[in-house]
Amino acid sequence: MMLTQGRAFAAQRPAVQQRRMAVRANVARVPQVNAAAVEAKPDWAGLAAEMDNKSPLEIMDHALKTFGNDVAIAFSGAEDVALIEYAHLTGRPYRVFSLDTGRLNPETYQLFDAVEKHYKIRIEYTFPEAQEVMDLVRAKGLYSFYEDGHTECCRIRKVKPLRKQLKVYKAWITGQRKDQSPGTRTEVPVVQVDPVFEGVTGGPGSLIKYNPLSNMTSAEVWNFLRVMKVPTNKLHNCGYISIGCEPCTRPVLPNQAEREGRWWWEDAAAKECGLHSGNIKKADGTTEERKAERDLWPAGSAVATLSKDEVRALAAGERSQGTLAVLYAPWCPFCQAMEANFEELAKHMTGHKVRVAKYQADIDREFCNENLQLKTFPTIVYLPPNSKQVIKYPSERRDVDTLSMWVKTVAGQ
Repeated sequence: MMLTQGRAFAAQRPAVQQRRMAVRANVARVPQVNAAAVEAKPDWAGLAAEMDNKSPLEIMDHALKTFGNDVAIAFSGAEDVALIEYAHLTGRPYRVFSLDTGRLNPETYQLFDAVEKHYKIRIEYTFPEAQEVMDLVRAKGLYSFYEDGHTECCRIRKVKPLRKQLKVYKAWITGQRKDQSPGTRTEVPVVQVDPVFEGVTGGPGSLIKYNPLSNMTSAEVWNFLRVMKVPTNKLHNCGYISIGCEPCTRPVLPNQAEREGRWWWEDAAAKECGLHSGNIKKADGTTEERKAERDLWPAGSAVATLSKDEVRALAAGERSQGTLAVLYAPWCPFCQAMEANFEELAKHMTGHKVRVAKYQADIDREFCNENLQLKTFPTIVYLPPNSKQVIKYPSERRDVDTLSMWVKTVAGQ
């Protein structure tokens, strides 16, 4: 990390008193928002622009000074431990909470304990509702997310507990960075009105979200952690970068985006569990969570809609032409993420011998599993004419050029 950037990197000085004096000197230059201003709905977008060049330490101090006991740091047990170190360096009181999903790695629990001892704090743990977890596991087994996507499990184990926890705050602080995921985090501001969750007063706009590490790179964060001798997760020594639940996390290879180790069987460009689902945006600026109740490719779309009877006929080999079909679920963020590309592909292939179509498979999952190779959403298959053959599209790349090229390789010109 380029610790010479910004006044906050006075944190390298060995004396804690010198660090705190430097913070206080720098904070005077940071735009402040007092409690009265918060209630008056300040221009958070404007403040984000003003603070975009501020250091993580200054941004952290702004959050703690502005909201006091009504803001908390979200700690996942990974490199976001940097947030706790920055909070510690401000010299201000701070709160830390963490989601214990019940499926974390042993090394993550060990880090929780090490952090509590190192900083002499108590982490505020929150847990999923036992009955909901029990119902899910009894109905679908321990690893249903490998079959139908991680959204349902994450909603029960992470999103709902987080939603409940955030209801006691006016703001929260996360470790999101722009360089973490190419598909969802490239525009993360240093402070924003939370687009998904609500705070203690309730209603849209009632929760502020700080992202002090937004403009830092992974290398910069890690240099800071090493210099400050901060406790870290032992899994980082084994090739893990982004760390979540044990069944859904694995090490990444050189040059892979760090969040490719999360839910690796799904779309590499949309790796969000729902905690930061506001990052996944459509062309109209709305988030995937707010779009979850609408259908994809609605009436008027160039993508043809298949009925249940048509799908059964196609599976039986009754095909007068080739069909490229996406088996989707309208609530699935990965299906939502490919909507625009698939629509463009359908328009591009108008008049082609292959039609582009959709089928809502989450309401007909058993049949699609047995007859159309459905495993996860979305699944794209090509159904050749006059045949019972099903050719599954094998890649996570769902851009127009790649899909179009693949169609030509299996269906011809």
